[in-house]
Amino acid sequence: MTTIRAVEARAAWLLAATFLVAVAGLIYELIAATLSSYLLGDSVRQFSLVIGIFLAAMGVGAWLSRFVTNAFPGFVWAQILLGIVGGFMAPVLFLNYAWMGQVALPLYSALIAIGILSGMEIPLIARVLEEIGALKFRFENVLSVDYVGALVASLAFPLLVIPHLGLMSASLAFGGLNLAVAGLSLLVFRDRATRTQVGVWAIAFVATMVALWQSERLVSVTEAELFEDDVILSEATPYQQITITRYRDRVRLFLDHSIQFDSLDEHRYHEPLVHPAMAMAPRRADVLVLGGGDGMAVREVLRYPQVKTVTLVDLDPRVTGIFRDHPELSGLNDGALRDPRMTVVNDDAWKFLERDTRSYDVVIIDLPDPKSIALSRLYTRQFYGLLVERLSGQGVFVTQAGSPFFARQAFWSVVETIEASRNPQQPGQGMHTVPYHSYVPSFGEWGFVLASFEPLSDRDIQLPEGLRFLDDDVWRASQVFGMDTDRIAARPNTLQSHALLGYYLDGWDYWFR
Repeated sequence: MTTIRAVEARAAWLLAATFLVAVAGLIYELIAATLSSYLLGDSVRQFSLVIGIFLAAMGVGAWLSRFVTNAFPGFVWAQILLGIVGGFMAPVLFLNYAWMGQVALPLYSALIAIGILSGMEIPLIARVLEEIGALKFRFENVLSVDYVGALVASLAFPLLVIPHLGLMSASLAFGGLNLAVAGLSLLVFRDRATRTQVGVWAIAFVATMVALWQSERLVSVTEAELFEDDVILSEATPYQQITITRYRDRVRLFLDHSIQFDSLDEHRYHEPLVHPAMAMAPRRADVLVLGGGDGMAVREVLRYPQVKTVTLVDLDPRVTGIFRDHPELSGLNDGALRDPRMTVVNDDAWKFLERDTRSYDVVIIDLPDPKSIALSRLYTRQFYGLLVERLSGQGVFVTQAGSPFFARQAFWSVVETIEASRNPQQPGQGMHTVPYHSYVPSFGEWGFVLASFEPLSDRDIQLPEGLRFLDDDVWRASQVFGMDTDRIAARPNTLQSHALLGYYLDGWDYWFR
């Protein structure tokens, strides 16, 4: 190989390395943001903090790179350290959270370190290209390759990385990628490599590969510490982390590590959610359920023989698939998702309402709490305005509305929002509401809001037989609020203000942070 060809080969490798390290760097950032939203809550706030801290740290790293005397050894050491810190970030954070309950300090410390090391990469690569005399070197080419790598990472993370690897294996795998870049760089530039670099690289690479090989065991150890019961299913989807646990005949579902139901007391949630609306509706032939992919709400809806069709809209096809097909889990909803009257649509609730043209007698909203802007928009005046267009003339809808005790102002903001929403049958007026609540041991005091075009309070309620919790007396009592949960001033939630998000976060932070 001629000298010119050798220079061209080395330059080509450095550009390829730029692409690879850009992919790894953005994947670390996305893993950190996802972990922080899982373990610290409020995805918008956490994603903003992670992005801001990471970019600032990259700026510091780019500035510090000027103090690296020898560019090539500096680049290799940066890759080795990135492989160690970035690769073991998720395992260390999960284990630390499980054993000590700490997340913020180790997460942001790792993020700053990764950001600084990532910020040093491009300046060091550019200096190495200049040192080897790459004739066609242009700094903008390096930046272009770096940006393309970031694009590839941003597309691959939700579509490939999380569904096929999960957070812990992804962290280790991309740590391995940084170490592979370091190893190949030492090979391509073997005349500049030192025994110390090769030795440290080999130890780090072997440790990372062993950890990746044992990643499933690491996940099991972490989950055993995080969850009290045996984990029978744990799976990352493009939308969320699904975890299902069991202790004897007790089954619990967690989404992003937040409990969604406990089979021991879920009837105290699903019966109040479904039956007041179903019992008060003059017609109940066509029912729409938004959320509730576990099929529990559908199970309660199907108690009514008048029901002809039920449409369930849930974003994550894996959730509805598990609770339809898994022999043990489908038993929890009495096989409701296989009922011939059922239609499952895996879509965003807002997008579904925009496209749908049918009318429904009852709409049951069993969506996650409004702990992010993406979820808060499904509790806005605009969303309810869209919803009422799908409601039949005497239709009724109900939504879960969080805890009137732990997030009191958030609960009453939902009531205010519905009452401020457009009532097409009474122009100039809002919807009529009936707020009520139920005690669910797994959640605490939990609230719901019934809504209709006409007042509901005087309508009789005829409940089906076989309920385990709700009866006439419980229903009447559920509409009475104590002095510490009764109505207080709260602003309606809109796409412009998202007042509900602030109320929700402040309420839960007051009790649990």
